[in-house]
Amino acid sequence: MKFDLAVTVREKTGKGAARQLRREGKVPSVLYGQGECLLLTIEPEPLVKILKSQAGSTALISLTITGAKSKPKRTALLRDFQVDPVEGKVLHADLFEISMEKPIRVKVPVHVIGGTPAGVKEGGILHYNARELHVECLPAALPDHIEVDASPLAIGQGIHLKEIAKQEGIRYLDDPDLMVVSVAVPMSDAKLEALLTSAAAGPEGAKEPEVVAKGKAAAEGVEGAEGAKAGAAAPAGEAKAGEKKEAAAAPKAEKKEAEKKK
Repeated sequence: MKFDLAVTVREKTGKGAARQLRREGKVPSVLYGQGECLLLTIEPEPLVKILKSQAGSTALISLTITGAKSKPKRTALLRDFQVDPVEGKVLHADLFEISMEKPIRVKVPVHVIGGTPAGVKEGGILHYNARELHVECLPAALPDHIEVDASPLAIGQGIHLKEIAKQEGIRYLDDPDLMVVSVAVPMSDAKLEALLTSAAAGPEGAKEPEVVAKGKAAAEGVEGAEGAKAGAAAPAGEAKAGEKKEAAAAPKAEKKEAEKKK
């Protein structure tokens, strides 16, 4: 999916300038890639439209850049964005410039199609093991999403990446044995209750070894401290002198023993 987006080059940088733009109802942005970095200003409405589209991070964005010294028309992908957790407004957006002649690597969302899988109708649980797949392709061949038909799956069955139909011009970069979607066996009430019981008892049972370990460490600390005090009772100079005398006496004794043998 392709979108048109008008942006403007901005000169001021820093947090203060970004806050001022947000107060004016605009979104500060940065365009990376192709050996250049441009500071931009974006109107929020068209940007929100792109974010809400099904394409999302795979949407090709045709930029019209006002104030650009060169290349006022460029193509980019939405690399990252930040949203205010309270008001829900877009605070910042990062765009990545691409060339239509060079392959790109992008994560594409997985869409499960085909209706309710057979195994789910029998009580199984559908698992989305991989919600995105890493692909390499030319920008023109970039799909909005990758469709996976899970309708024939029974309980205990799944679909690996190598079983997904290949699309022309697209190369998958993930492990071919990667499980993409599966139908798991439902958990019994008894197993669920046992799991919850063990999880509740786990933290309490973990406290006792910790106390024992601390007690042992404290005891070792006391022994170490007493040993240090006993060692400190002898002057350090005497200890070193004793070591030197023993070291010097050893070669002399060996020499005398050798002379006796002769």
